[in-house]
Amino acid sequence: MSAEQGDGHGDEVQVERAGDHAGVPDRLERLWTPHRMAYIGGQDKPTDSDAGPGCPFCRIPGLGDEEGLVVARGEVAFVVLNLYPYNSGHLLVCPYRHVADYTDLADDEVAEVASMTRTAMRVLREVSAPHGFNLGMNQGEVAGAGIAAHLHQHVVPRWGGDSNFLPIVGRTRALPELLGDTRDRLAAAWPAAQKG
Repeated sequence: MSAEQGDGHGDEVQVERAGDHAGVPDRLERLWTPHRMAYIGGQDKPTDSDAGPGCPFCRIPGLGDEEGLVVARGEVAFVVLNLYPYNSGHLLVCPYRHVADYTDLADDEVAEVASMTRTAMRVLREVSAPHGFNLGMNQGEVAGAGIAAHLHQHVVPRWGGDSNFLPIVGRTRALPELLGDTRDRLAAAWPAAQKG
């Protein structure tokens, strides 16, 4: 097994070659991304639905922007990089208030989440030139919400051909840029009037 490169969290990505082990080589190389086990195992996910330090979206606003991967802060909402992104630049727009359901947002929260989502798309277009976007909120665990208790809007930049065999066969996502570097580029391009 040989180390290929770091993953941005101090872990090395390991590549295992079939010829390195006993048995009949199958000509496949294995890309090991052990840092993904934290997500699969539930690390960083709340243990309950309560507001407070157990909820990452309640905890993040109390961190510095770089440490929390915060791109922009508004009056009632903030924009943060997804710690387990689908694509580079995958942003989450979250209200500060711990609320699960979109219909429970106050009018000012709805307006700022919408405004920050539009700005996120504009900034991502400027910085990364995606071909399109996926936008959405997963409301409830049954709908796919990994953190159902604190609403968050996904802004996922998409490029032609950005999906390949890795997520399907290797259960791995290859990302070309470290999260901290992505945060720095997006924060620098965020309009000054909306930085909070």
